[in-house]
Amino acid sequence: MRRGEERLADLAATAAIGARLADVLRPGDVVTLTGGLGAGKTSLARGVLAALGLAEEAPSPTFAIVQPYDPPEIRLPVLHIDLYRLDDPDEVDELGLEEARRDAALLVEWPERAGVGRWRDALALDIAMAPDGARRLTWEAPDAWDGRWPR
Repeated sequence: MRRGEERLADLAATAAIGARLADVLRPGDVVTLTGGLGAGKTSLARGVLAALGLAEEAPSPTFAIVQPYDPPEIRLPVLHIDLYRLDDPDEVDELGLEEARRDAALLVEWPERAGVGRWRDALALDIAMAPDGARRLTWEAPDAWDGRWPR
C-alpha cells in the first residue's frame, strides 16, 4: 500500500487529477472518493468522465445513485455511484456493482456507506477543504494500482 498527498489549488487542478486518473483507469477498477459535502468528489469524477470523452457535464448521481456511462459516449464503461442516500450497507448488494464491475470501472462517492472492508483493492482518494479554499487530496493505492498511481 502506497500513500500520498497533494494540494489542489482550484477546480482546474481537481479536473486535472481526474484526467490523470482517466489515463490509467480500466474496467474492473474501483476508485473511492471520500470527503465532506462540497469537498470536490463529484468535481473529480467529472474530470475523469470529461477526460474519457464525455461531452456534457456529468450530473451528480445523488438521486439516481448509479449513473452509467458507456462507449461511444466515453472510451470505457464507467459507473459513477453516490451512496450518500443509502442507510444500510446491505443495500449496496442490491445495486449489482460487483457484477457490473466485471465490465466497467466504478467511481464511488461516499464508499463508507457500503460498510468497512468493501473494495479493498480500490484506489482510495480523500478530498478535504483547506482553510485557504484549496483542497487537500490524500490517497492510498493498493498493489493492484502499482505502476499506475501515482503518475
